[in-house]
Amino acid sequence: MSRALSSTCTAFEGHRLLRSGSLVEVALTIKAAVARRPSSAILVFDDLTGRVIDLDLRGTRAEVSERLSRQTPPGSRRGGSEESPSEIEASEPRGRGRPKLGVISREVTLLPRQWEWLAAQPSGASATLRRLVDEAKRRNGAQQQRRAAQEAAYRFMLGIAGDLPGYEEGTRALFAGDRPRLEKWMADWPADIRAHVLRLAFP
Repeated sequence: MSRALSSTCTAFEGHRLLRSGSLVEVALTIKAAVARRPSSAILVFDDLTGRVIDLDLRGTRAEVSERLSRQTPPGSRRGGSEESPSEIEASEPRGRGRPKLGVISREVTLLPRQWEWLAAQPSGASATLRRLVDEAKRRNGAQQQRRAAQEAAYRFMLGIAGDLPGYEEGTRALFAGDRPRLEKWMADWPADIRAHVLRLAFP
């Protein structure tokens, strides 16, 4: 697979939930289902992003397990191949006297008035910047998580429920964060789809 996957995914056979779990668990369940029902229409969704993914089911069960076990899940990352701060620090030469505190030295470009304001802070420019970043993360973290959950639920809905009644109204309720209205528009949907939308949208 060309794209990094999260550690868990969910498979649907038609509108019925087939299996939710690790990549290996889901892949082996699908392999067994296809062996019993070769015409099965099965979609697999990444639990982190809601995107449809392909699992390579070629070979024996052992070969499938080994191949998928080599996938490196990004944990809570939402895509990309960024290095962790510790990896970046390890790859950078340490200057003389630079403390080994996980601090990464990089260039920052600011306007003169912004440098003047930083220079006037009692804790110093670097400490002030770190504090501002931490405050912004705390302030925006919940909002970013909520938006990511909504987008994952939307991609899942688009992939499996785009032709179901109330789909457009449901997506509007989803992005409005209106759970009761979303549940109202999904009332006639298959139970497994309703439950998975809510699981993704309101983790």
